[in-house]
Amino acid sequence: MKKLFAILLLLPLLFEIAVAQVLRKPIPDKLVVLSFDDAVLSHATIVAPLLKKYGFGATFFVCEFLKPPFSDKTRYMSWEQIKQLSRMGFEIGNHTQNHSHVNKLDKAHFIAELEYIENKCKEYHIPKPVSFAYPGYDTSPKAMVVLKEKGYLFARAGWDRAYNPTTDHPYLIPGFTTLQNNSTTIYDALKQAKDGKVIVLTIHGVPDSAHVWVNTPPELFEGYLKYMHDNHYKVIAMRDLKRYIDVNKAFELTPIFKQ
Repeated sequence: MKKLFAILLLLPLLFEIAVAQVLRKPIPDKLVVLSFDDAVLSHATIVAPLLKKYGFGATFFVCEFLKPPFSDKTRYMSWEQIKQLSRMGFEIGNHTQNHSHVNKLDKAHFIAELEYIENKCKEYHIPKPVSFAYPGYDTSPKAMVVLKEKGYLFARAGWDRAYNPTTDHPYLIPGFTTLQNNSTTIYDALKQAKDGKVIVLTIHGVPDSAHVWVNTPPELFEGYLKYMHDNHYKVIAMRDLKRYIDVNKAFELTPIFKQ
C-alpha cells in the first residue's frame, strides 16, 4: 500500500519531466500557427500583403490540383509567385503533387508525390519543405513512416481542436478550418491558445473560386488578423514550432489517429 501511495505521489513529477523533455521552452499563451492550403491565387494577391501588414508568419502548403487544373492561373499561383512568398519570409510546405489523399497511396506513390513538390522547390530556390499537410485531412500510419524517412518535422491534419505539443504527435497536429460561416468557432478557438495549447488555423482561398465550399471572405480574414494583432497574439509558421518543441522527443509520443 505504501509503495502504491509513493507511486501516486510520483506521477505528477514524472508527467512534468515528460513535458519538459518534449518542450524546449514553455508554450506562451496566444501562440497561433497560420497555414494556407492549395496554392490559391489569392494567397499571393491578398493574403501575403495582409500578413505583412500585421507582421505575421505563415506556412503555405502547395500542390498542383488536377480539378480545376493548376494551369488555370485565374485560380492558382504560379511557381514564380510561390517563390516570391518564400522570399518574403513565409514557409512553403508540402501538400503532395496533386492533392492526393495519403491513405490511398502506396509508399512509392507517396514518395513520388512528396518529391515532386520538393524538386519544384529546389528548381525555384525555395528551401526544402519540412512541414506537410494531409490533403483532405486523411492521415495514415504508413505515411508517417515516409515523412520521418524524408526528414519532415511537422504534419497537420484537421479535427477542429487545439494542439497540445506534449500529447499530440508532431505528425498529427490538429487544426481549425476557417469557412465563410464559422467565425464564432474560429474566435472561440483563438481564445483556447493558452495553458500550453497552440491554435493552428487552416485557411484555403481568400477568396477561393476553385473550391467555394472552403472559401474565406477577405474581410472576414482580415478581421481575424486584426483581432490577433490587437490582442497581442504571436503568429508563426509551422516550422517555427521547433523553437518550442524538441521534435525528436515529440516523435516518441504515441500517435492517436481517432480524434
